[in-house]
Amino acid sequence: MFTELMPLLAERTVLITVAQESDTTIRLNVCPKRTTDSENAALSTPLSFVGTPEELDRDFVKELNAYVETHRQLSSTLAEAKATMEAAAKAAQEEAKRKADEKRKAKPSTPMPAPSGATPPASSANPDPAPPATSSLFGPTPDEPSQSQQQGGLRL
Repeated sequence: MFTELMPLLAERTVLITVAQESDTTIRLNVCPKRTTDSENAALSTPLSFVGTPEELDRDFVKELNAYVETHRQLSSTLAEAKATMEAAAKAAQEEAKRKADEKRKAKPSTPMPAPSGATPPASSANPDPAPPATSSLFGPTPDEPSQSQQQGGLRL
């Protein structure tokens, strides 16, 4: 039994509990401990057996072997997926940086001066322009009487 646990014990601590379930059966739990708080919870899924002592003697080692192998495959698959995601994220960041560099190179570094004829000369501008009409979210400004004030009624 302990020979089968060695690959799992090499990666993490394992808690084993044994308790009498009834007069004829025993419960045996194998609980792998998480190596870090951020580790996937699937890697700390416990294995639990209930059976007679004869059944556990006969089948436990075989089931424990299968559990440890599945655990190691899951751990390897999760590590591969994490490495793939990190590589994809790095490639996406490099691509975004490359595109930003290309945009920066495509734009001129100094602003273009405005053409001299674009603004009208000050002498041709109207010296007394009408004040700009402003609209308000809350209605007319106090110096402009509203229509209801001119009529003397309530405004609805």
